[in-house]
Amino acid sequence: MAVVGPNGAGKTTLLTLINGLGRLQHGAVTILGERITWRNINSIRSNIGYVPQHLSIDPRMPVSVYDVVVLGRYPRIGLFRNPAAEDHRIARAICERVGISDLMSKPVGHLSGGESQKVSLARALAQQPHILLLDEPTANLDMRARKEIMDVIEDVYRKDAITVLFVTHVLSHLPGVCSDAVLLKHGRIVAQGSVSRVLSKERLSDVYEYPAEMARTTEGA
Repeated sequence: MAVVGPNGAGKTTLLTLINGLGRLQHGAVTILGERITWRNINSIRSNIGYVPQHLSIDPRMPVSVYDVVVLGRYPRIGLFRNPAAEDHRIARAICERVGISDLMSKPVGHLSGGESQKVSLARALAQQPHILLLDEPTANLDMRARKEIMDVIEDVYRKDAITVLFVTHVLSHLPGVCSDAVLLKHGRIVAQGSVSRVLSKERLSDVYEYPAEMARTTEGA
């Protein structure tokens, strides 16, 4: 599902609430059939992988790409337990799947933008989530890096059968497998349903307050 809207529409806030990290002022959030409370938030969050716009690790830290990917296993194994052989097997397999096996020993501070996003995606996938939240994962990337990440996202959606929420304000960045969309404006849902119905020229022009039309590419399809 695409989550689309202009800057400031509330896209990142929505992901933050789904991930149990935002402060809910009123209402409720229900994930995987459970209403989020302080009692169950950790167990629910262990099933949610999150890829932010930028790798949320200080590049000055002396850690390798592989160290970062293995961090994705801790929601499953517990913060104060050491990864077992199976955890390392999963981490290495994910590195291979995302195409960063040759970067595993490289310091995270020496990565390009595209490489950093691949590492962030690999860390989320190492968690083996039921829901994958992607917050503008292809923003500010060149065409090649964008396509490589799109290919991984589409492969994960097809083969792993997990729910994927793809946030973007760039309409041409939607994955080809994206069938549904939510259109946001000023923190409210304007429309929800199939991509073709929700992201119509009329609705987009109204939300973006500018003549807009979705020019969907086959990139990553």
